[in-house]
Amino acid sequence: MSLRLLNGQGIAGIAVSLCLAVLLVIQKGDTRHWMDESTRFERLYRAEQSAFAGTVSNYRAAAETARSADLANAQRVASEQRAINQRSEDDFEVRLADARALAERLRIEARSGSADRGSRAAAPVPGLPAATRSAHQGAAQDRFPDALLATEQAIQLDELIRWVKAQAQVDSNAPTVASGDAD
Repeated sequence: MSLRLLNGQGIAGIAVSLCLAVLLVIQKGDTRHWMDESTRFERLYRAEQSAFAGTVSNYRAAAETARSADLANAQRVASEQRAINQRSEDDFEVRLADARALAERLRIEARSGSADRGSRAAAPVPGLPAATRSAHQGAAQDRFPDALLATEQAIQLDELIRWVKAQAQVDSNAPTVASGDAD
């Protein structure tokens, strides 16, 4: 009976079976290899996705930090500029008030005809005759508004120059240092 199986067809069947078994073993090994490769590629993919998510997170954090630093810098610059504006305005008002007070005092002295009488030990200077005094006073009194206006404008220009110089000193690009970043 076993000889009947060993005829041409039996031997071909056995050979085909052995070939199929070898192919099955090779296919299982190949499948196992590609399953391992697939697992390795999946780990690489997940690692890249995780690294990408970390990079995106870091960029977002850096952008938020930069945005916060820019806001703090803008607030610092605005605060310095407000302080400069207030100081300039206060100085301008004080200087203007002083000039107006001086002009008013000079106007009053001119109206009353009181000239600089010198020290008390010196002899008093006699006043001018009425005709001469009135012409001089009229001309002097007409010049007061012009002189005061010129003085006010000079003060205004001087304070404007000071303000521009002070504003130019404000560094709007200075980085703000966070408390943990200081060396």
